[in-house]
Amino acid sequence: MTEREKTIKIAPVTRLEGHGELTVKLTKTGKVKDVQFNVSSTRFFEKFLEGRFAEEAPRIAPRICGICPEPHHLAATKAVEAAWDVTPPPAAIKLRRLLINAKQFSSHALHFFALAAPDFLAGPFGEPALRNVVAIIKAMPDVGKMALEMMQFGQDLAAAVGGKAIHPVTSIPGGMLNPFSEEKRDLFLKRVGQAKKQTLETVTLAKKVVQDYWDPITKLAVTPTYYIGMHNKGNLEIFDGNLRVMDPKGKIVADFKPKDYRKYFGEYVPEHSYATHIYYLPAGYPAGIWRANTLARVNVADRMATPIAQEALQEMRDALPRPIHATFAYHWARIIELVQAIEEIENLLKDSQIVSKDTKLSDVEPKKGDGVGCVEAPRGTLLHHYWTDERGIITKANMVVATNNNIAGIEKSLMVAAKQIFEDKAHEGLKFPDPMIK
Repeated sequence: MTEREKTIKIAPVTRLEGHGELTVKLTKTGKVKDVQFNVSSTRFFEKFLEGRFAEEAPRIAPRICGICPEPHHLAATKAVEAAWDVTPPPAAIKLRRLLINAKQFSSHALHFFALAAPDFLAGPFGEPALRNVVAIIKAMPDVGKMALEMMQFGQDLAAAVGGKAIHPVTSIPGGMLNPFSEEKRDLFLKRVGQAKKQTLETVTLAKKVVQDYWDPITKLAVTPTYYIGMHNKGNLEIFDGNLRVMDPKGKIVADFKPKDYRKYFGEYVPEHSYATHIYYLPAGYPAGIWRANTLARVNVADRMATPIAQEALQEMRDALPRPIHATFAYHWARIIELVQAIEEIENLLKDSQIVSKDTKLSDVEPKKGDGVGCVEAPRGTLLHHYWTDERGIITKANMVVATNNNIAGIEKSLMVAAKQIFEDKAHEGLKFPDPMIK
């Protein structure tokens, strides 16, 4: 640090699944010189997979993340199946969809209530001791109870389908190990109505938060970027579909199959972080910085895949025309996806094929090849690419996780926010509501 420079470091950054640090560098006059999001640890999962039988990948890859192991489990399975030209039975596909939506539901509920709501309900300038989920439960026990029950429903369903809620084991190349019994289906059919009711109550709470914080949402950290997300014929999709890229003006500039990702994904290696920055390759870096996650997905999609979620999306677009660049609108988009997740879960549970016993192939043969598996994790686009030899052993692996897709956009939005706060003192002129928790 020079005499003319002040460094503000937040280490560790909390409320995230992983290890990170935030560095803000200011000049002597208070101008923002640089903002960095430092990922300060290495994981080596790509190297862990080399030399392993490909069938082991779906059990190893979920260890990358304790928050979203289901997407890694499924992306790994899909990558092996693509490498070996394997098509699983339709019932297995529906079980996988049930699994990923269970995780989507649980994770979005967790994020909204435990990671985001404390700052909204206690206020961004409230006492730190109040800005946590425990304080919410104490001050608003009904809301806290609802949040815990929603998260539990998603985790219980994930465990029922995946064998375990954390680090699932049932998805294998060629299908799913275990059929979903009628008894389990009936159990969750009895519970899904309550979960759906609680989801709609969460929508009401979230809309109040949006209304109360409209000023900071629409004025602070509004950052134009590219966006990437999955769709299926224009519908928002999280399990299987094409990838779309939207430019900062709202134009779809690419629509491609995940296996063609190398034509569109650029990778920049920053000096200050172990996490690479993925960007839209044709635009170059930093011009092509993109963001993934909830807001990116609702930006690139034409519509939601379910009716109540579509109503929620339309309400958002009536208030904030597409493309939406407001960083805090990620929370709003997350609630819209929460609705789609519970609607998808309800539809799948009512599908008679979900209890079919035809869930796996009996003749999967390893082969030399390479395959890409892609899904949407709650935090953004997740892609696994594996190369295998004749014995089905992985010789090379490439993983592009949500952090890689988001980190350059995180830094860009942090730079915008830092300049607004440190240079323009924008937060002093914003309208904030009275805290709901004091």
